[in-house]
Amino acid sequence: MKGEQLKGERGARATIIVGLLLLSLPLIASYAWLLLASFGDGHELTWGIFPTDYTIKHWRFLWDPHGAGGDLPSIWRATGNTLFVALSITLLDVFIATNAGYVFSRWHFRGRGPLLAFTMVLHAFPSVTLLVALFIVLLHMGLLGSLWGIVLVKVALQAPFSIFVMKGFFDGVPWESEMTALTDGCTRLGAYRRVILPQILPGIAAISIFSFLEGWKEFLFVFAFVFDKDKWTLSVYLQSILSRGSVVDYGIMAAVAVFYMLPVILFFVFTQKYLMKVQLGGVKG
Repeated sequence: MKGEQLKGERGARATIIVGLLLLSLPLIASYAWLLLASFGDGHELTWGIFPTDYTIKHWRFLWDPHGAGGDLPSIWRATGNTLFVALSITLLDVFIATNAGYVFSRWHFRGRGPLLAFTMVLHAFPSVTLLVALFIVLLHMGLLGSLWGIVLVKVALQAPFSIFVMKGFFDGVPWESEMTALTDGCTRLGAYRRVILPQILPGIAAISIFSFLEGWKEFLFVFAFVFDKDKWTLSVYLQSILSRGSVVDYGIMAAVAVFYMLPVILFFVFTQKYLMKVQLGGVKG
């Protein structure tokens, strides 16, 4: 009986794995084509899809400032801008969400529930619906055309979700452990640093990952609010290659796309164990 049950579980697992692989095939094929096309010479194709001869000429933008086109900025400047936006969003979001999550979890003040619910509603608005309003706000703040304006907008949109996640992690830390530290002579800040913070590190890691990825892939606000090419991020850089009239160099497009994706792939490979721990955070009211 036990052997049959084990065999059934293995069969179900194998079926799920095969099903996921079949569903993933179009995506895997797309990434495979993108990688091969970035090195293909573009003249001869196998089955009309994959190149037969390979070259590194499409990657010349790495060492030639004008390798992707004379009207485009250096790829390294765009990479630096992208990294600045992603890291700034991550640091600000973690700081705000960690402190706000602690307040929502530990302090029972009047209006706490409705305020938390309203905070989550702010995360529900599609970004495109706020373009005009954000344009006016950034214009009057003197941040239109600045990467700092993009950072502040993204933090404001990302913070509600991060606060909700961090509240769950703080809810998972028993109040008794914090009370014990306070009884032993720790200050509230000391108890936070020595007792609570080590237990919520998976939550901090999780929202850091989400925030970094949100900043790295941001396109809409940079495209709409930044007008200086020297302040472009990689997403706008790639879009400018795709929008060059009727002729697009798909080899360069593929190479830039692979270059754009590679840091994110490596980042996810090394941080996925923290991302999977996001389920440890509760969702208590």
